[in-house]
Amino acid sequence: MIRPMTQTDFEQFWPQFEAIIRAQHTYAFDANMSRQAAYKVWCELPFATFVLEQDGQILGSYYIKPNAQGPGNHVCNCGYMVSDFARGQGVARCLCEHSQHYAVEHGFKAMQFNSVVSTNQVAVALWQKLGFTTIGTIPRGYQHPKHGLVDCLIMYKWLV
Repeated sequence: MIRPMTQTDFEQFWPQFEAIIRAQHTYAFDANMSRQAAYKVWCELPFATFVLEQDGQILGSYYIKPNAQGPGNHVCNCGYMVSDFARGQGVARCLCEHSQHYAVEHGFKAMQFNSVVSTNQVAVALWQKLGFTTIGTIPRGYQHPKHGLVDCLIMYKWLV
């Protein structure tokens, strides 16, 4: 079940969120971000934030927000996180499909991912399967703890 994220949900999801940002493999968030700062970034600043819950466990979450203001606010941006124990079960696909429907229902016409770390091959392949194309590359845009400086991809999909 995908539904809006509550503060209680975020508290339950926090250990997974914290592990993801501390790993520094996919998100350019401060590895030492506090729980309060993370809640603000993930739940308060976006247009909306959702969870995928099954049997009382949060399997993943996403936020959606305008990618720009004013005349660029018809393009949205999303971020997705999947709990470690739920990876490989189609959670990211389900969240992304939900986000696209939600985006269209709320007047967004396109979706753009501003910084997909190129070494995150599972995500890149999934976004491509879901119709996203790479429209740009930020050379050496991410300091990966294992691979060093790696590229970031800008991925885009027209939704309507």
